[in-house]
Parts: sequence; C-alpha cells; structure tokens
Amino acid sequence: MTTSEIATVIGRRVWDSRGRPTVEAEIRLASGAIGRAIAPAGASMGSGEAVDLRDGGTAFGGYDLTRAVRSVNGEIAALLKGRDPRDQAGIDAALIALDGTPNKARLGGNAMIATSMALAHAAAAEAGEPLWRYLSGGGAIRIPVPEIQIFGGGAHAARRVDIQDFMVMAPGASSFAQALDWTAEVYRAAGLRMKKAGKLQGVADEGGYWPAFGSNEEALDELVAAIADAGFTPGPDIGISLDVAASEFGRNGRYRLTLDDSELDTEGMIDLLGRWLATYPILSVEDPLAEDDEAGFIEFTRRFGASCQVIGDDFLVTNAARVEKAAQKRSATAVLVKPNQAGTLTETKAALDAGKAAGFGTIVSARSGETEDVTICHLAVGWDAGQFKVGSFSRSERMAKWNEMLRIEESLGAEAVFSGKKALGVSKE
Repeated sequence: MTTSEIATVIGRRVWDSRGRPTVEAEIRLASGAIGRAIAPAGASMGSGEAVDLRDGGTAFGGYDLTRAVRSVNGEIAALLKGRDPRDQAGIDAALIALDGTPNKARLGGNAMIATSMALAHAAAAEAGEPLWRYLSGGGAIRIPVPEIQIFGGGAHAARRVDIQDFMVMAPGASSFAQALDWTAEVYRAAGLRMKKAGKLQGVADEGGYWPAFGSNEEALDELVAAIADAGFTPGPDIGISLDVAASEFGRNGRYRLTLDDSELDTEGMIDLLGRWLATYPILSVEDPLAEDDEAGFIEFTRRFGASCQVIGDDFLVTNAARVEKAAQKRSATAVLVKPNQAGTLTETKAALDAGKAAGFGTIVSARSGETEDVTICHLAVGWDAGQFKVGSFSRSERMAKWNEMLRIEESLGAEAVFSGKKALGVSKE
C-alpha cells in the first residue's frame, strides 16, 4: 500500500439540524490524511432524487439509518480500500455500479454522497490544499452570490405560507462579505417589523422567520419594507428571490393555495407569479411550477425568462440529462445543484457542467436538514458555480457555511472576485 491509498473507511451515525440521524463518512489514507463529510437531508424533495435510505419502524420516528451506516462500513469500505482517492470519477462510478439501482436505493444515496464528499476531502488533504483549490484544478475562481432566506414557508414552516422561501440577493454588493453585511441588516429589520406587528412565530427549518402572514403577498410586501427599513433600495441594491416549491402544492396542472383558499390551473399559476414579477423586485424564481408540469415551465420561461432567473430544483434534481433536456426545450434558465440529490460528486458536477454548457445560472445549494459540514462552500468556489444558497442568516448549521465562505474570500485577498449579477441565468433570446 502506498501512502496515498485509502486505508480505512468509517461510517457513523451523527445528527442533523432537525435532531434526526444522518450519515457521516470518514476516509483515512495510509499517509494519515483524513477526509470527512456528512450527508444532508431535504424536506421538499423531487421524485427523481437519490434515495435517502432510512430504516422505517419506530426508532426516531422511522428516521434511523443503521442500514445506510452499515453500507459505508461494509460494502463501500471493502470497495474503497487500497484505491487512490484522487480517482473521484472512477470510485464514484464503482459506487454506482455496486449499488446497482437507478436511484441508489440499495446502499442509500445518503451513504454514497457522504462517502463521495469525504473522498474529495481526503484527496485535498493529501495534496495539502483546501478543497476549493483542489477542485478548481487551476481554473477560474469566483466567490458566489449568496441567496439568503428571510421568511420560511411551505414544507419548512408547516405551510404557514404557500411559498417555501422568501429570500434576498445582493448581486450589487462588491464582495461576499458586503453581501452578508447587507443581508444581516435586512434580516434584523424584518424581525423587528414582525415582532412589532405581533406576527413572529419563531424560526423555520432553515432559520428564516416563521411568519403569521395572511397572504403570500403580505410576505412580499414585508420583505420589500424590510429592505427599505435596512436603508437599501429594493431592486437596485437588494432584490428578492423566491423558491415557490410548487410540487408541494401542485400536481397534474392544478395548484392549491392554502392562504388564498383557491385552486389555480397552470395558466392561473403563471399569471399569479407574473403579477408578482411586475409588482416586486424579484430577480429569481425557483420551481415556479410542479415537477410534472413541463409545459408550464416552458411557458413561464418563455414569458419571464429574459427578466428573471428561472431555476429548476425538483424539476431537474441535479441530473445532467434533465438539464440538457431543459436547455433544449427552454424550460428553465438555471439549475440548482444539490449533491445529495445526485448521490455522488461526479454526478453533481456533471449536472453543473451541463448547466454551464447551456448558459444556465448554476447554484450550489444546501438542504433544509443540515449539519456543520461545509463541503458545499468548497464546491461552489472550486467549481465556479457563481451562486450559493444555504438558508437563512441564523442557526449554526447555516452560519457555518456563510462563515466558511468568508474565510475562503479572505484567503484569496486581492485575487478574490465576487460573481455579482452576471452570475444569474436569464434567457439570451
């Protein structure tokens, strides 16, 4: 065994931000270098995602994952021992073949992505480089624009409002650090407004305020007001980004809005979002239609793709083939990239690269069930994604990632380049 070969693979059960079990993988090389990573978990999930393998039964409400941990300590460890950690693509392909299912249901997508990310960390540690630099391979390095939740709704807040994420973006900032400064002021202003109005119910899964709004439009009004209260001009300084997560309340071309007690067809849903786009400084809309409504995505992108970013999340599930199809049909202008949706880093990067080839915006994203793991910060920089979505501006599983990105930006010094507004994907025709 050479010093760079994989000596040991360890899987363990750790805990995420919801107090649920998740999988951590640790890879130790013969040289002593170590790579470690933790799998996140989503709340609103696309049907095409890699399987988050759970035990079912009574333990922890069915969320235990002894089978996934056993996958890491058993078959995966046996497969990896003695291999070169720098062969990310080859090992990821071997993991996929070992699992043998189309959705990673046997070994578990959670077991596989934790292992795949730990592998990259181990290779970077062996090279003596931070992961972002190792992944860049000497290519372009930019610090991404952050997309930060202020109000949480949908599946992240017991459907208190229909829309899942009401976020802000500051592409006009001069640096990542300044973008966070601006967002901190908006987050504070929004909390003060809600407290004064008696509408603050706590925080949602991703740390955004859990609101008691009477309508989705009230959330948008309050967000615009919070931007202004913080001393910024809504639009030119700070814009709005929405994650509609329409698959959570829409199917077969019908959309049931709880707050409005109404049901819309595809055209009605597009018209509603169109009115919001005309009224509010919205820069980006994620999953405006349900994942089964491809025609709706195409029509929404045709009408609004030149003026706002149209992101596919549940619709594209970090899948390169789906991204390529979306580019051909012009059903989106950007792709959200979530490593655990794909199940391996190689597949994750393939989806991101397909987005870049299509001229799409690319956004590396966290999940609602997160941990202190900061791997995605390094992916966003090392792969030059341009945009970064983590959640809100509270809770340490979120702040760990914002703070890690600050460290990366600082380490680049004068070489740091902030992506800015040009990182957003919009239709070119």
